[in-house]
Amino acid sequence: MNVIDILIVIALIGVVASLVLGIANLYRSSEKDSMRSNKLMRMRVIFQAVAIVLLVVGVAIKKYHAG
Repeated sequence: MNVIDILIVIALIGVVASLVLGIANLYRSSEKDSMRSNKLMRMRVIFQAVAIVLLVVGVAIKKYHAG
């Protein structure tokens, strides 16, 4: 595993963690909890964007070095 692979795994773990925390937080009913849930879902979207960028960079690097 190289550095980009490790970063991809870390980003994917972040996506899963923020998704699970966000879904668990949805079951709470106070307004403060709904604001926290929105923050968690925004964080999930950011983690997903980072993961996608890292995947594209990883594929490009592997393609460049393979050919």
